[in-house]
Amino acid sequence: VQLQASGGGSVQAGDSLRLSCAASGPSFSRYHMGWFRQAPGKEREFVTSISRSGGVTSYADSVKGRFTISRDNAKKTVYLQMNGLKPEDTAVYYCAAKNVILSDTRVRVEIDEYDYWGQGTLVTVSS
Repeated sequence: VQLQASGGGSVQAGDSLRLSCAASGPSFSRYHMGWFRQAPGKEREFVTSISRSGGVTSYADSVKGRFTISRDNAKKTVYLQMNGLKPEDTAVYYCAAKNVILSDTRVRVEIDEYDYWGQGTLVTVSS
């Protein structure tokens, strides 16, 4: 599967953005999806993930209550709604995919648990 992230931009603190990650290729619904981010000078970190059906989600504590992940399997797209953005949310955001069986809803927070990565989209939040 190939992943294309979009929707990044420059915003003010408190603003909202919605990122999209469009997948190409068949069987998008077979993939557990995640969003990670990498701030300048820092390691890539887990942000959120969603199970194949969308029924199970998980969030990093730093974004809980502000960010929402969702997916539309018919459109082969996963979304990241980001509200209440803070300057510390500034980073390149990456979507990632892992092919799993339907019953596997285990949360995946580690980079090496994902097989496919998008190119990243930059989010800059100014105070």
